[in-house]
Amino acid sequence: MINPIYSPAAERYNNGMKFRRCGQSGILLPEISLGLWHNFGDVNIFANSQAMAHYAFDRGITHFDLANNYGPSYGSAEETFGMIMKKSFMPYRDELFISTKAGHDMWPGPYGEWGSRKYLMSSLNQSLKRMNLDYVDIFYSHRYDPVTPLEETLQALVDIVRQGKALYVGISKYPKEAAEFAYKYLEERDVHCLLYQGRYNLFNREPEEEGILQQAKGNGTGFIAFSPLAQGLLTNRYLNGIPEDSRMAKGAFLKKETLTDETLQKIKALNEVAASRGQTLAEMSLAWLLKDDLVTSVIIGASSVAQLADNLKATENTDFSAEELEKIKKIIQK
Repeated sequence: MINPIYSPAAERYNNGMKFRRCGQSGILLPEISLGLWHNFGDVNIFANSQAMAHYAFDRGITHFDLANNYGPSYGSAEETFGMIMKKSFMPYRDELFISTKAGHDMWPGPYGEWGSRKYLMSSLNQSLKRMNLDYVDIFYSHRYDPVTPLEETLQALVDIVRQGKALYVGISKYPKEAAEFAYKYLEERDVHCLLYQGRYNLFNREPEEEGILQQAKGNGTGFIAFSPLAQGLLTNRYLNGIPEDSRMAKGAFLKKETLTDETLQKIKALNEVAASRGQTLAEMSLAWLLKDDLVTSVIIGASSVAQLADNLKATENTDFSAEELEKIKKIIQK
């Protein structure tokens, strides 16, 4: 059977997805964005990846977040997305906001990672080919390079915008001092830093504790959170042990030693708060990130359409009472 040509849902912008302004810019991002770190590589079934991308766009998710080495294998998530672009999304390119990044290990040798001009520009050129794109909407420096002069990394971002290969630029996981330098350097060259991407969830609150959230807002930059569910810890997946098919059981990025008795007690207590709100733990954890205007969007990963559908329910209730926030605060600070 030949699959029919994809036609997005007519009601994709009228089905509940809310959009937030990205700092001081003209960009609006959906509260939930789809990340392609896992489940879109060449080890995954293409039909499932395509179904998730279709489902996301049909429900107002316009932002797809990638990086050069997402997969596995490296580059394959971009290749998968490139096939989806070609088969489905090309007529709707102007409705999409697509990101990619470079900074982590991608190919062997001294020019295959970090923040040199050579690496960033070479990597973006490769990414555009893999994704069947003329430009990305935003290109990130994926991590701070403590050795390469920061001016070199940032000037590469400036020049990438001027070459038309990215409409905007952003930084990811930068320490506060380096981020401040980046904001100023880019602004002085009329290339506003659109987004700061950082790890942020109930178990990892460094962006708020270190002042990264307020710093971004003060510079007119949006903040987009990744790993909002702490790679699955903030779900009901581990409430009763470690499932055999779980990420933790496979021991890739989430290690078994992460699930201490103390952490498990926190998960169970948070789950009770979520239940009292009529939400799952995952829904509440995502909603908590969206409780105020300091977070522009939350990047979720998904392995199935069903999981994606569940996570999208988080946007239905992002309001928390002072009592609920205090209860959550006491649990996570124990």
